[in-house]
Amino acid sequence: MSDIIDAEGFRANVGIILMRGDGRVFLGRRTGGRGWQFPQGGMRAGEADEQSVFRELHEEVGLTADQVMLVGHTGEWMRYRLPARYVRRRSHPLCIGQKQRWFLLALKQDDVHFELTTTTEPEFDEWRWVGYWEPAREVIEFKRPVYVQALTELAPLAMARGAPPAPSWFCELADSGTESASGGSAAAGE
Repeated sequence: MSDIIDAEGFRANVGIILMRGDGRVFLGRRTGGRGWQFPQGGMRAGEADEQSVFRELHEEVGLTADQVMLVGHTGEWMRYRLPARYVRRRSHPLCIGQKQRWFLLALKQDDVHFELTTTTEPEFDEWRWVGYWEPAREVIEFKRPVYVQALTELAPLAMARGAPPAPSWFCELADSGTESASGGSAAAGE
C-alpha cells in the first residue's frame, strides 16, 4: 500500500465509528494490548473515501459493506500530530501525523460476527461495545482531540439512533484546551 501523505506531512486516513442499534459503539484493543481505539486506516491512491472505509472495515473487523448502513461523515479533515517518538524519520515522504475523515456506520443487525484476523497483521486482538462518548476517554492521549471533535460532530446523526447526551467528563475533555485542525458539519450519507 502506498500512503497518501500531503505536502505538510499528514497521512490521509479514514476513521470508523461503528454503532449498534442501542447506541453503543465498537472499540477495539490494538494488538498486543497497546490501547483502545476505533477502526481507522490509510487511504490508497485513487481510492474514494467510502471505498477506503469499507476496505478498512473488512480488513480490521471482518465486516462487509452490506452489513452496515452509512449514516454520515464529518465535513472537513481533522488532524493530529504524532508524538516525536512515533515519527519514522527514515520514511520518505516524512509523515508527522494523520488527517482523517470520520464515518458513522450503523449495523443493520446487532448480532454480527467480527473477524479480527483477515490480514497478516491484525489491528485488533480484542473488542467490546461501549457508550457513545467513552472512546474519547480511552483512546491514546494524542488522538483525543480528534475523537472529541468527530464524536461531537456526528452526535446529531447518532442521537437519532440512541446515543445519550454527552457526560460532564466529556464536556471537560472538549473544553480542556485540546487542539485539532479543522472541523466542519456532519453530512448525511447517501
